[in-house]
Amino acid sequence: MKQLRRRPQQGMTFIGLLCILVLVGTIGYAGVRLVPVYLNYMKLARTMESAASEFKGESGSLDGVRKSLDRHWAIEDITAVDQKDIEITRDDSGLQLHVAYDDAVPYIANVSLSVHFDKTVKVK
Repeated sequence: MKQLRRRPQQGMTFIGLLCILVLVGTIGYAGVRLVPVYLNYMKLARTMESAASEFKGESGSLDGVRKSLDRHWAIEDITAVDQKDIEITRDDSGLQLHVAYDDAVPYIANVSLSVHFDKTVKVK
């Protein structure tokens, strides 16, 4: 009688494949939910940098920078924060624009994803 040799299993089981797909899907869904939040932050950062670049080399007034922010805000349609939430301060090196805020998006059922943003732009 011939003795049968068992071959070791090769590949992945269906349960293993399902576990990996669930993990990848969960992380992918979180990424899809966070993309609009980061796009809104990038619009905010671009607006602050544009307003700061208009006053480069000048000692801009606080009201002038605020008016510039208002113009850019209307163009970019930023919804996460109001332009009044941007702190404009004057120090030895010039003006500084600073904003810090948290944004949360619903994820699954009663679970939300929360992101903290903090941006400072100097007007030199």
